[in-house]
Amino acid sequence: MADVGVGVQEVLRAVTSPGDRVLLTPPVYLSFYPWLHELGLEPDDVPMLEQDTGGRLDLEGIERSLADGTRVVLLCSPHNPLGLVLPRDDLAAVAELAQEHGALVVSDEIHAPLVHPGSDRPFVPFLSVSDASREVGVALQSPSKAWNLAGLKLAVAAVADRARWPAGMPGGLDWGAGILGQYAAVAAWTDGRGWLQTVRREIEERAAQLERLLAEHLPGVRYHRPSAGYLAWLDCRALGLGDDPSAAFLERGRVLLSPGPAFGPGGSGFARLNIGTSPELMAEAVRRMALAVA
Repeated sequence: MADVGVGVQEVLRAVTSPGDRVLLTPPVYLSFYPWLHELGLEPDDVPMLEQDTGGRLDLEGIERSLADGTRVVLLCSPHNPLGLVLPRDDLAAVAELAQEHGALVVSDEIHAPLVHPGSDRPFVPFLSVSDASREVGVALQSPSKAWNLAGLKLAVAAVADRARWPAGMPGGLDWGAGILGQYAAVAAWTDGRGWLQTVRREIEERAAQLERLLAEHLPGVRYHRPSAGYLAWLDCRALGLGDDPSAAFLERGRVLLSPGPAFGPGGSGFARLNIGTSPELMAEAVRRMALAVA
């Protein structure tokens, strides 16, 4: 298909009706909310726990939501914006709960190739977790983030058994995938792993650099280093910049971050910074952010 966003929306369109609820785990990828709105669906927010230490799923909250009638769980794995690699046991628990309550789990795994080399937890594909996960899961992946191929348009959706493919999915969905995206995906997944290893090391170095820069220039910002991806979730609540600190950083420092409130409940006072850049630009960004606060 063209991209993961198209895949998520078409799966949801096939298995829901307007007014249905979809379980989200905020703060979570900001596009999830407009995707649901476009389909007339309601987010059922079960916020992540322990954000200060990297976050974890609220399994009891997920169980309550499913027991109350929610029939779709939309996971972000690895989690965006927290950079959390979800543990196998938690994924297995989600699968068992979904199986028990007749729910579908849609797992957005677009950041899977970008687990940092120093992470103590490997990425676990949802469909590999258990018999329950293979019964209830649809996984979506793409080379677009890890190899920077988004403009070429290619993503894939996977189920464990073709009989599990949601009924009502449009038959021409694969027409949206670009031919250049298909060739690029094959090249990335077969011959691009050495290049990816270098990228992963550099992203991990930027994450460590950001930690040092914040300690020196913006000690009021709290930041837990991610285990995957090139996104940093910054707790700016101590700076007194209001619900959307990204507005102040843009207006006063000319640094564009993603606004925390757009990531759902728990996002107020936060901002998301893309660290997939050079050491020089990272240092300049934090310098400008510090000047904006001053």
